[in-house]
Amino acid sequence: MKILIIEDSISLRRSLKIGLTNLGFTVDDTGDGSEGLSMALSGNYSLLILDLMLPSVDGTAILKAIRKANKDIRVLILSARDLTEDKIEGLLNGADDYLTKPFSFDELHVRLLCLMRRGSLNVDKSTISVGHFSLDLHLKQLHCNGKDANLTPNEYKLVECLFSNQGKVIGPEKLSEYLAGQYDAITKNSIEAHLSTTRKKIRELGYDLPIKTKRGFGYFVEKI
Repeated sequence: MKILIIEDSISLRRSLKIGLTNLGFTVDDTGDGSEGLSMALSGNYSLLILDLMLPSVDGTAILKAIRKANKDIRVLILSARDLTEDKIEGLLNGADDYLTKPFSFDELHVRLLCLMRRGSLNVDKSTISVGHFSLDLHLKQLHCNGKDANLTPNEYKLVECLFSNQGKVIGPEKLSEYLAGQYDAITKNSIEAHLSTTRKKIRELGYDLPIKTKRGFGYFVEKI
């Protein structure tokens, strides 16, 4: 897992790099905004730890440029700006999480782990195939042997999360986070309702949805 740190404090940057490297991450870092933006756009990073107050190019401009380029990179803002409006602005500009300084390294680590779990997709693939089913990740469309399934956004996200994690049991909590985000929640009953309507739509096309329930644990799609 590759992480990019863009932070102008030399001591903090060094501390983060040592700590994350010791945890098994591959870490690149820079204290310059312009260089950091170039690295983020050209490199294959899974996570970005981003300060907002940077020389040459500020963190907000970096974040906007990354999102405009459709880079699939999880961004955690690490900033001394602790006002609610600062956090809201950062999240609305495309950040996945926001942590204020000073902070606990253990909390940072846990937040990064949560970002790694959230909606992990293979961006090198445009489709995921499971038996008779093909999921178009770009068009957000599920095809059943050439037929289009007319799914709602939440129904699609539910299928996308489980298809993307074939062979893994995904619990209701992770599904809720995938569907609603970190700062909202969808109940288990709502997940069951979305799954039920999705199954019905697939049956109308003459197929059975390959999503199974592991009672007490969650849902999964068997690898085929």
